[in-house]
Amino acid sequence: MNCNELVQMGLNGKDDLKLILSGYVEEKEGGKIGIVSVVYATEDRDLAEKKFTQLSTSCPNKYFMIYSVPFNTDLDTLVHYPSIVIEKDDLV
Repeated sequence: MNCNELVQMGLNGKDDLKLILSGYVEEKEGGKIGIVSVVYATEDRDLAEKKFTQLSTSCPNKYFMIYSVPFNTDLDTLVHYPSIVIEKDDLV
C-alpha cells in the first residue's frame, strides 16, 4: 500500500476521530533524534483532508499521516494504531 492509499484509508475510515501525526528527524547536539507527534484532531473528514494538504505542502521535510480512530478506546489495543516508524537508519 502506498502513502496516498494510507491517507485515503485514514480519511475514509469508519471511526469518527481523524488524527494527523507528524514525524521527522531533527539535528540536536550530539546527533539526530526522531520526533513523532499528534498535530491535528477533528471529527470533520474534509477539515482533516484540508489540514493534511496544508501541512504536507508547508512542511515538506516532515512526514504526515492520517488515522481514523474510535473515541474512548485504548489505542494500543487496535490492530493498527496511530504511529510513525522512525528507523535507526533515519538517525544516521
